[in-house]
Amino acid sequence: MSDSQFLNLLAEKYPNRRAVRAEIINLKAILALPKATEFFLSDNHGEYEAFRYFVRSGSGMIRMRIDEIFGDLLTEHERDDLAALIYNPEAEMARREKTEPDFDAWAKVAIRRLLMVCRVVSNKYTRSKVKKRLPKDMSYIMDELLFADNLPDRHKYYDEIIDSIIEYDSARIFIIELTEAISNLTVDRLHIIGDIFDRGSGSPEIMDYLMDNRGIDIQWGNHDVLWMGAACGNRSCIATMIRINVRYNNFDMLEVGYGINLRPLATLAEHIYADDPCEFFKPNVMEVNKYDPIPPELAAKMHKMISVIQFKLEGQDIKAHPEYRLDHRNLLEKIDFKKGTVVVDGEEYPMRDMNLPTVDPKDPYKLTEEEEEVMVALESSILNASKLQRHIEYIFSQGALYKVLNGNLFYHGCIPFTDEGELREVEFCGRKYKGAAYIQMLDERIREARYNPPEGQTSAEAASIMWYLWLSENSPLFGKDKMTTFERYFIEDKATHKEIKVPYYKLIEKEETADKILKDFGLNPKIGKILNGHVPVKLKDGQTPIKANGKLFIIDGGISKAYHKTTGIAGYTAIMTSKHMYLAEHKPYEPLREDGTQVFHRPVMHLIDSAKERLLIRETDNGDELRNQISNLEDLYDAFKNGDIKEIY
Repeated sequence: MSDSQFLNLLAEKYPNRRAVRAEIINLKAILALPKATEFFLSDNHGEYEAFRYFVRSGSGMIRMRIDEIFGDLLTEHERDDLAALIYNPEAEMARREKTEPDFDAWAKVAIRRLLMVCRVVSNKYTRSKVKKRLPKDMSYIMDELLFADNLPDRHKYYDEIIDSIIEYDSARIFIIELTEAISNLTVDRLHIIGDIFDRGSGSPEIMDYLMDNRGIDIQWGNHDVLWMGAACGNRSCIATMIRINVRYNNFDMLEVGYGINLRPLATLAEHIYADDPCEFFKPNVMEVNKYDPIPPELAAKMHKMISVIQFKLEGQDIKAHPEYRLDHRNLLEKIDFKKGTVVVDGEEYPMRDMNLPTVDPKDPYKLTEEEEEVMVALESSILNASKLQRHIEYIFSQGALYKVLNGNLFYHGCIPFTDEGELREVEFCGRKYKGAAYIQMLDERIREARYNPPEGQTSAEAASIMWYLWLSENSPLFGKDKMTTFERYFIEDKATHKEIKVPYYKLIEKEETADKILKDFGLNPKIGKILNGHVPVKLKDGQTPIKANGKLFIIDGGISKAYHKTTGIAGYTAIMTSKHMYLAEHKPYEPLREDGTQVFHRPVMHLIDSAKERLLIRETDNGDELRNQISNLEDLYDAFKNGDIKEIY
């Protein structure tokens, strides 16, 4: 597009010099505002209630604002109650309806307090941006109350608005929408540093929440990429994704949440393993299914069935892709069915489960006709699951393997390094890559598989790159020497279960490692920071999320219930304001109690960094974009002035 064509298009939005001047003034004013708050959350793993609480509370930022506003006016108990109202307004109002002698009087006080909080959290934004964040039905009323002046004659006007809200039974709706506005304005941008899926059952709800909100970006995690590959139709990804969720008893999520038909799998498993207790495949029940309660005995059989199918399909992928260098993980062919043993890494081990009636020793990776029918049914369900496909499309559009913003770097897993501390060179498809160039190449391959697979390949075949990223030693999303799923199921010796972390996780204790990574991504190591997820921080064992002398932060503290015993906490989140950086250390989320009360544990807020002056928008990447817009508008102004483009009034 030529400059003149571009300016003519721009003139359709700004048809004269008056309109151009107004927008330039607006953009220059925005440049002088403080940078809005960014919130970083990693490894949600389907824990929707905990996720919603962390986001609604701004990971402690809202409670800090309440203390600043009401510290001398309200007791700590009253401040706790106000915070609880913002975090879960429906539950708190239901409780108040039972306990308050005059609910309307309570609601009137609550609205006034919420308005004070909302004014404070919105002070970094233009009035126009605040209005866009307000709910449509109530935007006019909220705008009037939020930007109220102190003129004596106006007090009665504002009082009448609140009285009318109460009189016309709109208090509940108004409070809910006002608390949502507070949460949305507290955090301007939400960075999800990987792993939305698996273990917990609330992934569909998390995805719905993300898609309903603005200012979201996602750095893909290994579990996300697994689901992305499954949504493209890759069979190894499908089988692995189903296995994980059968293991964690997520039948409601699979069948009800996403409409994935598991009946063919259940029918075959019940037939093949009729007399097999499948002892080593009992599900890890974190939540009870409400709509699809599969008996534990059947779930164990399904778990074993899909596991065997997974190992077969993985074997097929390994043979089809020698460039993945995963031959050593083809273990079905190393089973001695007469001796009941298997050879792993040159050592022979007894198998603790030899009931493998569907595995042909002469052709161990071939699916039986019945297994093929199961896979066809699963493929069809996943490829035609409209909600799942919408969610995955959103992850593709809003996500990437990494993100660079305001001089900082965010990614989920790791960067391949040698033991000596140098960026590791990885050979892939005949070419060698390392560091940022390797990550960028993989990002391109992922998108290519979804939208433009190589000639002669289907999207499902090209998506094998996502299965590779799930379990390869060279994957920046996995970070271990091997994935020992087979060994954990079939070998008693726990030494075979061990997965050794790649050098990255030792090297990041050193500042020079973070410096090398930042430089490789074109960032300034003197000011840049790295935010990283993937590996739970075991606080109870003395581990810390702060690495590389305060330049790298691992914020996966174990939000997933499956990790609480291991980590001793329920996750870290990071917050970057215009002046400070915090790490919030969370206790396990407690659900609503039967009596309607709920305990919200205040996170421990660790101040990581503090600037002398607030970072303004003009000093951010967004500021660069705004200056570019101003430059374009100035060119349009000159074109109007010179008569190159005719003005319209």
